[in-house]
Amino acid sequence: MDLDAVRTFVAAADAGQFQVAAAHLSVTQQAVSKRVATLEKDLGVRLFARTAGGVRLTIDGQAFLPHARDLLKAEERAAASVRPGRRALRVDVIGRRLAPADLLRGFHRAHPGTELDVVTLFDADAAVAAVRSGTIDASFRAVTMPARRLPDRIEAVRVHDEPVQLLTGPGHALAGVRAVTPAQLAGHRIWMPGIVSGTEWAAYYEDLAAAFGLTIEVTGPDFGTEPLLDTIADSPDLATLVGEQTRFVWPAEQDLRRVAVHGPTPVYPHSLIWRGDNPHPSLTALRAYLAAARPDDGDDRDGDTWTPAWAR
Repeated sequence: MDLDAVRTFVAAADAGQFQVAAAHLSVTQQAVSKRVATLEKDLGVRLFARTAGGVRLTIDGQAFLPHARDLLKAEERAAASVRPGRRALRVDVIGRRLAPADLLRGFHRAHPGTELDVVTLFDADAAVAAVRSGTIDASFRAVTMPARRLPDRIEAVRVHDEPVQLLTGPGHALAGVRAVTPAQLAGHRIWMPGIVSGTEWAAYYEDLAAAFGLTIEVTGPDFGTEPLLDTIADSPDLATLVGEQTRFVWPAEQDLRRVAVHGPTPVYPHSLIWRGDNPHPSLTALRAYLAAARPDDGDDRDGDTWTPAWAR
């Protein structure tokens, strides 16, 4: 159905005269007559009857009018849903327990009126494809440059360096220390069954292991966070690596320990990825917030950090 014809019908019904409707729509009276005639032909009914003073609705016209108004309201809602600044900003945060989700929560606290649609995609390839197609507005990812070349119009900037920590059970040899160096982790079994070959986080931990001679085991099925924590809590040998801002909740009896890693501090490089031609004003606000929140020297807390050479 031609919505311009529907809009013309409503204007004529409200005005009671084609001439007044034409002036309201900034078209000719002939155009109004033609649009109404086309709509009547499409519907197979007469919508107006001519009178000495103008036009009046027929019974069919009266029946159609409220539906015509609903059609125009639906058109406005549809347009508003994608109008820059009106629809929610859609952002991929990898996982809802991870640092990017924490960064986005901080942005929302600073801009409480911003509508957000938070999603979790699998890996950087899926995220970049979604940004490129417009399915999402932005994504937080480690960008494995120069190994991966971003497509045209896709931009990325490093926004947060997250320290990596060791997570152990109470019986582990390192459970009682406050901090360890990466070199001191050599020879200890680090278990990370959630690492998937080909992903950006796999590339990060492969380089970390190579740089410091670590043994990172990925064997065994990945049953999720809770079974991983159960195993770590009960093991005197196994530990795992987690981001400092990764949110975990575990039973008190597990008595898990977070141990800082310094000298150097391995940091996971989170970047924001977006399309350079995306006009959404909330995306601009998010980028400004992240730039202001990031210190000039990143999150280099002890003056000595490590991250892979490819991190941009």
